[in-house]
Amino acid sequence: MGTLVRLDRDASVDDVVRALDRDGCVVVERFIDAAKVAALRDELAPCRAATPGGRNDFEGFATRRVYALFAKVRGFDELAIHPLLLGVLDRVLGEYQLSGPVGIDIGPGESPQGLHRDDQVYPLRWPHQQVVLNTMWALDDFTADNGATVIVPGSHHTAPEERPDDSEAIVATMPAGSVMFYSGTVWHGGGANRTDQRRLGVILEYVASWLRAQENHVVAVPPEVMRTLPPRLQELLGYNIYPPFLGYVDGRHPRRALADGR
Repeated sequence: MGTLVRLDRDASVDDVVRALDRDGCVVVERFIDAAKVAALRDELAPCRAATPGGRNDFEGFATRRVYALFAKVRGFDELAIHPLLLGVLDRVLGEYQLSGPVGIDIGPGESPQGLHRDDQVYPLRWPHQQVVLNTMWALDDFTADNGATVIVPGSHHTAPEERPDDSEAIVATMPAGSVMFYSGTVWHGGGANRTDQRRLGVILEYVASWLRAQENHVVAVPPEVMRTLPPRLQELLGYNIYPPFLGYVDGRHPRRALADGR
């Protein structure tokens, strides 16, 4: 059974990329402080209250998933474009965009999600370059009992049909404010919640920008909201170009069309 590398909040891009190359996952502990965690929880509270439980075993019937995250809250804007994240993404994916950002609120009694790989939604022949990089932000302490992510370090080098046994997974416990980076090819899943409290985490998932994002942010985030966001975040939410010209609008960069009110 592998181990989960843990870094402190001063970790460098090299530190994170080195761990991802070796293990496919790494935790940066207490990356955001307690005040920021509390602010994020407060901002998400109305969304959590208004969100129903999941529709299937994968979503989790006792789990609330807050989709269209950047249409609903602003607290993750700065985190989505944090220099550490962008530096790691530059090295791992090259050209990228946000894919499926979502708040995951696991309720009491939730069953294990089951091991999966995040890049399995794309019909790519193996082996292939990394096309997905995910980050899980802990807004509660993640424990062995409350639904912490389970993950199989080192499994990112295996073929898609080589699903590891559940016994090979370790529990990615981490204190609130931590963030776990993990590759799209590493096997992982949501854990069971055996407590009487809900467990909140937020996924900011990124995908190579030549692939379709899981969520259509151009539709999900209204243009009047999108125009208020930092230009780099606008690009990550779909107003981007994959070189040389994939994604143009009327022959121009899509951010120019957004600025023109189109």
